[in-house]
Amino acid sequence: MNPAVPSTLPSVRSRTLTHPGPFNPVRIQSKRCAKSRHFRLYLQPGLSLFDALIKPLTSAGVGSASVTILGGYFDNLDYCVAPPDPSKSSVIAYTPPIHSGSGFMIFGNATVGKNVDGTPIVHCHAALRTETGAVKGGHIITQTCIVGSQSASALVTTLDGFELRVMFDAETNIPLLQPQEVSSHA
Repeated sequence: MNPAVPSTLPSVRSRTLTHPGPFNPVRIQSKRCAKSRHFRLYLQPGLSLFDALIKPLTSAGVGSASVTILGGYFDNLDYCVAPPDPSKSSVIAYTPPIHSGSGFMIFGNATVGKNVDGTPIVHCHAALRTETGAVKGGHIITQTCIVGSQSASALVTTLDGFELRVMFDAETNIPLLQPQEVSSHA
């Protein structure tokens, strides 16, 4: 018995999440990145978070990357959360966007890849402080979040040699970013 934990505390069991589709024993799909580049990116004021990431990354020839947003003020922050899906067709379902107005993104992690149709996509989760001072977090709506009057800083790690592409995942019954080999045409 741990003397730091009172014996009067009730036992708490973590909830078990069961996906609706067939079990995949390889839950985390991964690829080894033989090489990558690391650089700092300053997100341009006035642009959406989506454009502030995609424009310079596309110019640098980056199609897939992991991005750490180190914080910054935003003129607009919209996000959603993912409570249990009432229809039970998947474990979660995103809520409609929650508008929090201007605020500060405390910290965020974004994944850059390609959508089903090959267009760029940015999937971002972050912690933020709203204009009312409340601390919130969730899935960031990158197309409507607008970088404030000062640039925000981000660290980029490119994923060279493969791409992240949105593909349907049978186990979760939702589309997910998954690593795919890049086809080369000679």
